Amino acid sequence: QVELVESGGGLVQAGGSLRLSCVPSGSIVTINAMRWYRQVPGKQREYVAAITSDGSTNYADSVKGRFTISRDNAKNTVYLQMNSLKPDDTAVYYCYALVLPRVYWGQGTQVTVSS
Repeated sequence: QVELVESGGGLVQAGGSLRLSCVPSGSIVTINAMRWYRQVPGKQREYVAAITSDGSTNYADSVKGRFTISRDNAKNTVYLQMNSLKPDDTAVYYCYALVLPRVYWGQGTQVTVSS
């Protein structure tokens, strides 16, 4: 069993920055990929960014150039650096880990961007 714990959310003004962290715990051998998603009440969960075990990254078009996903393999920790935040980035951000053959989700951390 793997537990993911996100942190780093909060309230920030538009144009500001936040860094989210996701720390896994439990019986971990290898995390194949880690991702960030976000969700606004009443809407589907939305993909934000992904990073593989070899460091390859991918971003949703809506955050490309503003967000950076990174990973500390020694700690199995993933980060999401969010710059130039917009009110539309307001959501609960969830961490996702692929530990084949299963996937795991964190409990989410709230990010609120005021205009």
